[in-house]
Amino acid sequence: MTADPADIRGWQRLGSEITTSGRLEAHDIARLAALGVKRVVNLALDSHPDALADEGPKLAAEGIGYTHIPVPFDAPEEAHFAAFRAALEQGPRPVHVHCIMNWRVSAFFYRLHRDHQGMPEGEARALMQQQWEPDRSDRPEWAVWADFIAPRAD
Repeated sequence: MTADPADIRGWQRLGSEITTSGRLEAHDIARLAALGVKRVVNLALDSHPDALADEGPKLAAEGIGYTHIPVPFDAPEEAHFAAFRAALEQGPRPVHVHCIMNWRVSAFFYRLHRDHQGMPEGEARALMQQQWEPDRSDRPEWAVWADFIAPRAD
């Protein structure tokens, strides 16, 4: 089995069929293919300076499906989260989900784990905190993320 490419920014394995990371570089695509990744979900904006240009076509050339859900860092919405959940349910797997720093992704998986997959809150939070702590009180500019990950009354 091919070893996880731990040198990819923010690399994290969440299970046998799900990996996450920050930004991808062109040479990472073949490495994901070697791991057997069948689909990539990207939550970053194409306009970010660290975004991989033409990511979808580059992945397609390696036989990897691609879903792009651009989530503005300053404005994550419930519609983004719903699209993320749908993308994960559509398959195929294994799937790799990334953004630029693995911050958006870790927050999305935190909610998914806690609110939809029954993972205990502490365990879900520990996974997220390996990448990011979006509800830190010393970072008021992240308040939108603290709100985004807050439990919902639905």
